[in-house]
Amino acid sequence: MTLKCCALFLLVAAASAVVLPVAVKHVEYADAPAEYHFSYSVHDGHTGDVKSQTEERHGDVVKGQYSLIDADGHQRVVDYTADDHNGFNAVVRRDPLAHKIVAPVAKVVAPIAHHYVAPVAKYALPVAKVAYPSYYHH
Repeated sequence: MTLKCCALFLLVAAASAVVLPVAVKHVEYADAPAEYHFSYSVHDGHTGDVKSQTEERHGDVVKGQYSLIDADGHQRVVDYTADDHNGFNAVVRRDPLAHKIVAPVAKVVAPIAHHYVAPVAKYALPVAKVAYPSYYHH
């Protein structure tokens, strides 16, 4: 019953709603060259995640660099550019780190489980003698 009342209320409210025209203003901007600059970096000593990136754009030319630590302990640095004339170009270099960044290892000592082995009971089961029909004997 409550659902019908709410639905009826919504129908009445929708039917009595007045729709007002809304003026939408269309704004056109001149074709200005795109401009931005951003950067971020992460240095998480707990997980060993170390990376960064920076990028900027002036018109149709994009320049940037990102770096990260590879699993073998080298830092990979990528310098890149992109434009309409040359396309995307990247120069990659790998630099050994003076010190390796290693994520700390949690030391967990698990208690030694003591297994209880139940003694094996030895039972001799009686052997049943089976009488085979005579056609099995030659």
